[in-house]
Amino acid sequence: MLVLTRKVGDVIAIGDNIKIIVMAIKGKQVRLGIEADRSTVVHREEVYQRIKQETNAASQSTVDSTAAAKELLQESQTHDANQSTGKKGIKIIKRNSDKSSDKKNK
Repeated sequence: MLVLTRKVGDVIAIGDNIKIIVMAIKGKQVRLGIEADRSTVVHREEVYQRIKQETNAASQSTVDSTAAAKELLQESQTHDANQSTGKKGIKIIKRNSDKSSDKKNK
């Protein structure tokens, strides 16, 4: 960690695109100004941590939703496969067709 002592109005340069300016000092507080490209995201640490937590929670929710959807799809496919190959389903179809042909013959 680089530790610097600065006075009001002093500037710290980070690379070519970021400048930190000491704007004011009041007691134990320092007011800083930050100049950076619009593409550079700047947050206070507590805000950054909250954003990370919300992002993690949202991604976990997406993972949970995806897992639940996958499980439902697998159950549905298993259920469909059991019904399409089950003998009971075929017998019902035959009975219904037998009844239809019996009505036509009468």
